[in-house]
Order: sequence, then C-alpha cells, then structure tokens
Amino acid sequence: MRKVFGIGETVLDIIFKDDQPIGAVPGGSVFNSIISLGRSGVNASFISETGNDRVGRRIIGFLEANGVDASCVYVYPDSKSPISLAFLNERNDAEYIFYKDHPSDRIEFVTPEVNKDDIVLFGSYYAVNPVIRPQVHGFLEHARSRGAILYYDVNYRASHKNEVVKLTPNILENLEMADVVRGSTEDFDVMFHKTDADAIYRSQIAFYTRKFILTQGAQPVELRAEGGFKKQYPVAPLPTGEGQGVGPVSTIGAGDNFNAGFVYGMLRHNITRDDIEHGLTEQQWDGLISSAQQFSANACQSLDNYVSLQFAAERKTELCNALGE
Repeated sequence: MRKVFGIGETVLDIIFKDDQPIGAVPGGSVFNSIISLGRSGVNASFISETGNDRVGRRIIGFLEANGVDASCVYVYPDSKSPISLAFLNERNDAEYIFYKDHPSDRIEFVTPEVNKDDIVLFGSYYAVNPVIRPQVHGFLEHARSRGAILYYDVNYRASHKNEVVKLTPNILENLEMADVVRGSTEDFDVMFHKTDADAIYRSQIAFYTRKFILTQGAQPVELRAEGGFKKQYPVAPLPTGEGQGVGPVSTIGAGDNFNAGFVYGMLRHNITRDDIEHGLTEQQWDGLISSAQQFSANACQSLDNYVSLQFAAERKTELCNALGE
C-alpha cells in the first residue's frame, strides 16, 4: 500500500468558549490531518518532536491508537511539550495563543523509506521555521527525489506576520517543491496582502507550481491549474451538530481535514505521480475536492480536530474496496 508521511508540529490544544476551557485534544496542523488519515485506513507515518512529559506520552499514544506510525516522533529528554490555547468566537472560529518550551532545539529523526507515489503532507510554520529548516528541507528533497507527491498547506498565521520578509525564501522554496498547494484567504492576506484567487495564482503561485487550491471558510473553494483551468466549488451548509444547530461546532480542524480528505482522495482514486505531472482531468479534480470537503465538514461537527470514528470507518471500508483489499 502507498504511504502518507506527515511532517509537522505536535501540541495539546486547550479549547475555550466564552473564556472557559471546554476541552483538550492532541493537535497540530499536519498532526490533525494524519490522525484522520490513520483512522481512515491509510498507511500513515508522522515525523515530529515532542517533550518528555505526560502531554508528549499522550500524543505518541494517540498517534499509535489511531493507526499512525509514531517511530519518527523525536522526544526531547529535558523539554516540555508545546501547548496551544484556542479561543472560539461566536462563529466557532478559533484565535490561538501558542506556548513552546524548546525554541532552540533541532528535530532529530531517521529518514524513513519513501517510494514513488507515496504522499508527503507538510505545512504551517513548521515548514518554514529557520530553526529546523535544514532537516525539513532535507526530508522534502529526499521524498521528491524518490518520486513522492508533495502537498503543501501554507497555513501561515497572523502571529508570524512580522516574520514574512525573513521567511519568504523558505515559503517560495516550499512552493517550488510542492505538487499541490492549498492556502486560505487569511494566509495570503497575511503574507502578500492578497485575497483574490486569480491575483494570488498569477503573482505568487503559478511560477512555482500549477496546482493551487484557495479555501475561504464558508465561501466557495477556488481551484486553479495548468492550461488555464479554473473552477469554483460551493461549500454546503453544515448539518446540525451536538445541539448547536446548523453550522460548525468548531472550525479548528477544518483546513487540516480538507487536506486529509484531498490526500485520501488521491489514494482512493489512484492519483499517481505521473497523473500529477501530466495534469489532472476535471473529473479527477471534482473527486478530490469532494473528498476534501467531506472530511472538512465532518471534522467541524465536533470539538475534536479530526474526523469521527464512524466517518473514518466508512472511509476505511471504501478505501479497501477501491484498492481491492
């Protein structure tokens, strides 16, 4: 079976509503995606770091309990695990405060075996952080040389707005290595002061990579690709969730699970490195975006950062049937 590798941060997300804590779940942008993929029967592995404490042990145990290989998660012996405070507003969108104990450490891991048509998911500040850039960039280059498909979620938060100029070379390097790029209007507003899909694609993306997805919360998903192909995908209203009425219970994992659904769709529809290089058909794009939106919508219906176990079980059966297993 093809493998999916995620490389990113781990945190414990403590969730607040009306300034009161209402939950605490293991999180991290790529971490959330990988948990959903592991639950859905994907052969998934996570590359990261954590502290030598109760939170770190919970994070590693949570990965393993959800079918994700955690052997490449490095545990710093003398550090505490990162914590994130997520404050939900009236629309259940989150504002974050991050706390990290080991800003000067270096990630350490043994490079896993990567093969042609495997998929690497990377993004967020972790993918541009100068402290660990050599290790992250080295792994991405290795994966690309082995024929893997690289999916980049920009996920650039306003808390790092004052670092944009310093980090732009790393951002551009990621765009150049990536086969598919996804970002939100918030990301590109922070980085380049642009929110229009055509303007972003033309001025910031197309020179580096031709496959670009712009998500806009409840507004339609915008797709741009080679040959001038463009399409808009409406976002369906969310069903009733946990007594909250119509709408999201939490949007913390919305983008992360969009990524998970897209990656799942590449496996489910057998999208290979050759397909990526030759250009995807409209039918293939439709299937991938549909899968991404299904994962995202499901994750928004609870306080968890990932798809539900029931939804994942259905996807697991679907994937096994598609792969003839």
